[in-house]
Amino acid sequence: MKKRLSFRVREEIATRIASGHIGPGTKLPPEPELAEEMGVSRATLREALRSLEEDGFVTRTRGAGTYATRRPRLRNNLDVNFGVTEAIRSSGMRPGTKHGSIHTQGATAEQAASLDIGEGDPVVVLERVRTADARPVVFSRDVIAATRFPAAELGAMPLDGSLYAVLEHHGHPVAHGIVTVAPQTATKEVGKRLDVRAGTLLMFLRQIDYGVEGEPLLLSEEHHLAEAFEFSVVRRGPGRSA
Repeated sequence: MKKRLSFRVREEIATRIASGHIGPGTKLPPEPELAEEMGVSRATLREALRSLEEDGFVTRTRGAGTYATRRPRLRNNLDVNFGVTEAIRSSGMRPGTKHGSIHTQGATAEQAASLDIGEGDPVVVLERVRTADARPVVFSRDVIAATRFPAAELGAMPLDGSLYAVLEHHGHPVAHGIVTVAPQTATKEVGKRLDVRAGTLLMFLRQIDYGVEGEPLLLSEEHHLAEAFEFSVVRRGPGRSA
């Protein structure tokens, strides 16, 4: 439980920094005040702050406090694991959803391997077109093993809702994700979804999100209009060579 609380606090603070709600160089509130705001113990908060410091989100100096770093952040930071809606919002645009659908099917071989289930096992598939200021910018397909929670309950979820929130509600909080990024041209089907011609350049993101025990929870495939977003990745230094 403590580990989950620490992760939740870490992600909330990281998202505030990445989205600009906490500006670079801003001093965070004192630990007692911040712990009370987050509804956690000071020990849990310190664990979250240690993780944020390791990843370069904050600097901590004894006697001076904790500050958000001045590391430049562009429109969509792949080092922060938050959803498409938040990515659009942090880019200064109004997020929306259209053409959403939910259905259940048997897992393909690729889906089964990604989610550590058997081929043909039932999975829930959520497809959505995400909009920024009413313009289609992302076509996403999210795949979850049906055993994670009742498919009927997911079917009742608003199509603009957060799958991370749904997973956490059912006792499966996402701890981290691994994403691969590649250029891709729009197929006729994807082009129709995004209101662009087939052959239009896209950025394809394929991500697997894992739980606190390392179990795969969610497979996401996202087709981003390359012209709609900028991407940045924080790369750690080489460190000491052996």
